[in-house]
Amino acid sequence: MKSQRVIIVGGGPVGLTAAILLGHYGIECLVLEADTEVPRDLRASTFHPPTLDMLDRFGITQRLIDAGLVAPTWQVRWHTTGEFAEFDLGVLKDHTAHPYRLQCEQWRLAEFQLEYIRDKLPGIEVLRGHRVQSFTQNDDGVEVVAQDPAGELHSFSGAYIIAADGARSVIRSQLGLTFEGHTFPETTVLATTRFPFHDHLPNLSYINYCWKESGTFSLLRLKDLWRASLYPRDGETDEEAVTPASVQSKLQEIFPTAQPYEVMEIRPYRIHQRVVNGYVHGRVVLAGDAAHINSPSGGMGMNGGIHDAFNLTDKLNRIYAGESVELLGLYERQRRPIAIKHVLEQSGRNRARMQERDTDKRRRSLTELQRKASDEALATEYLLETSMISSLRESETIQ
Repeated sequence: MKSQRVIIVGGGPVGLTAAILLGHYGIECLVLEADTEVPRDLRASTFHPPTLDMLDRFGITQRLIDAGLVAPTWQVRWHTTGEFAEFDLGVLKDHTAHPYRLQCEQWRLAEFQLEYIRDKLPGIEVLRGHRVQSFTQNDDGVEVVAQDPAGELHSFSGAYIIAADGARSVIRSQLGLTFEGHTFPETTVLATTRFPFHDHLPNLSYINYCWKESGTFSLLRLKDLWRASLYPRDGETDEEAVTPASVQSKLQEIFPTAQPYEVMEIRPYRIHQRVVNGYVHGRVVLAGDAAHINSPSGGMGMNGGIHDAFNLTDKLNRIYAGESVELLGLYERQRRPIAIKHVLEQSGRNRARMQERDTDKRRRSLTELQRKASDEALATEYLLETSMISSLRESETIQ
């Protein structure tokens, strides 16, 4: 008899969320992850209110809160003048049990999820260091070939594949899917430092998107450090922008110090806005970065992928209970338009606002944001959108 398990390709937050949910539904699943250990490099660090609500049922939210930093507000700042618009997420208290953003490293979530699976769901198999090479599917099921850490090839059979293997998805590539969209011209350089910006920049929030004279930067605080997103200067090459000297000079522009900044990590990346042309392909379903990637401005990527996992596993649970496989099409109808309208477009607007160089346009943008922030009704509406609550509600109305 063919195996009825779900094979999840990718053991990051999206794949592990799907595994936990399937485990609670009583559906057997196997997670195949290429990395032998959870990467602790600079990735997502912002958790939105509905994501915290979703993860709360497993006790994971409290662990994230303990490891992270609760951010009740976020700001758009004009660094040169010290002006800012500040949004207080407390106005969402009637819409979520967690009316704030949480600043915590993505790798912590993955480690908490793995511990949860080990302790609560021992029936879920997670194979790390297993890099998927290929897959096949037919009317009866799927077959996945993966290479183990020793270089040996193994074949795994199942009923469905969830492709949660990220922006460079092997599954998406093998399907030959179009990843529609574009790549923005600028490179972002992430740098971490323990310098206490909060002691030196007045009224600083934990999450700050900032204009400066020559461009933009952002400052996001974690429990023990600050993350700065920096950008190449006009005429500066990507190679020059990632040098310690360049990063040091940009940090000195934010706040000059007598001593050099202690910089722990520097990571460059390009910003893409792309969504795959179809989420469901027979018995293969895409989720998270395998299906959509976007500007990190606003912290919607990881959160959107976790929301995918909740939606998709609900559909699979219903299918395993006897409902029509056509429910997978409902998953695509509910999640793909949301990725385009709310995730890609909102994050794109966030990026465009902060990349603006024209002083008058900046002034108009800041004035409008201050107007929204000072009006509770307007602030609530805006924060429902930027906190991804509106998108989830809209998704539920789609049939």
